[in-house]
Amino acid sequence: MTLAQQAQALTDLANMQSPKDRERLLSALIDLFDNPDALDQVDRPSVQALLEDILLKLVGQAERAIRMRLSERMAEKAWAPPALMVILALDEIDIARPVIANSPVLNDAALIRVLIEATIEHQIEVARRPNLGHAVVDTLLSQAQPAVLTAIATNDATRLSHRHLEDLVEASRRIAALRSPLSRHPQLSSALAERLYVWVGQALKESLLTRFDLDPDELTASLAQAISEAHGQGDAAGLTPTLRGLDSDQDRLDMEDRLINKLLDADQLKPSFLFRTLSEGKLSLFCRALGRLCGQNYTRMRLVIDCETPERLALACYVIGMDRSAFPTVLNTVRKLSGGFPGGGDVQSVSAVFGGQGQAEAAIMLDDVLTEAQNTQGCLTS
Repeated sequence: MTLAQQAQALTDLANMQSPKDRERLLSALIDLFDNPDALDQVDRPSVQALLEDILLKLVGQAERAIRMRLSERMAEKAWAPPALMVILALDEIDIARPVIANSPVLNDAALIRVLIEATIEHQIEVARRPNLGHAVVDTLLSQAQPAVLTAIATNDATRLSHRHLEDLVEASRRIAALRSPLSRHPQLSSALAERLYVWVGQALKESLLTRFDLDPDELTASLAQAISEAHGQGDAAGLTPTLRGLDSDQDRLDMEDRLINKLLDADQLKPSFLFRTLSEGKLSLFCRALGRLCGQNYTRMRLVIDCETPERLALACYVIGMDRSAFPTVLNTVRKLSGGFPGGGDVQSVSAVFGGQGQAEAAIMLDDVLTEAQNTQGCLTS
């Protein structure tokens, strides 16, 4: 009996209802195609069509245990049907993990589909896969998930472009977990090491100095200058304290961006800076700095303030680690500077925001709330 005939005989068995029978069919089928005598026939279109038909029927009605078994047995098979591998890669993460990690059948398009359609756990597994194509890395970086970025930063088996490393170093300003793997990354350049040096801890500073033979005096002087200039510009920035018409002075807005970038470089952009901006009546700088700490752009953060309830502002303050006891002062000061916004409820009405969930979950909720506000045109437009 030829391989095609054997496969055809197995097709009818794929419709069996018994889990044990389906498990037996799975083992028999994989053993059949693992036979060295079969490998020279498995690429034939007729055999591939039958093989795909059988396995897709099998996975379509299989219990979790059988899908797990199928994933484990098929993950490294070069003859596996691509459609089946995509289905398994999109399954729950325990089933998908072996396929995402090892399947030679998954091409860049299939991996990008997993990144778009599946969960963050799937994205992390893709980021750990060796020899990723640049299109896949582009998609990973564009999604900007901290855990996913950290996974790609630790993936020494994928060659990153200079632009990819630049993006990761820039992201390490706000994602501390990126700093250690980036400092050890085999493709990190001396120029990027100097940028990374600004916001890593002392132990990593010493590691970078040793690895790249950097000049510690020069780097220390640059860091001190950045801090001095940042605070100097902050004191000099006389800002209009209202949200309405904020964008009329582009030079001032550009200066705010430069100030915040310098504070980030010097690791000086902290919640305490927000209180200073409010005490000096610099509402747009407060909004811009709060957005940067939350990982949100200025346009979206304006929706936190210029709206009818204080919940968004409370959520943003909780995301950056502000204490519950400090929020009444923030809310009252923001309202004085903005002409009564955010409106609506009092402090007690939003007290549940603080501590009701983890900060990571609150950050996701804030992003969802602002996205919804933008989609419904919110209170402000960009």
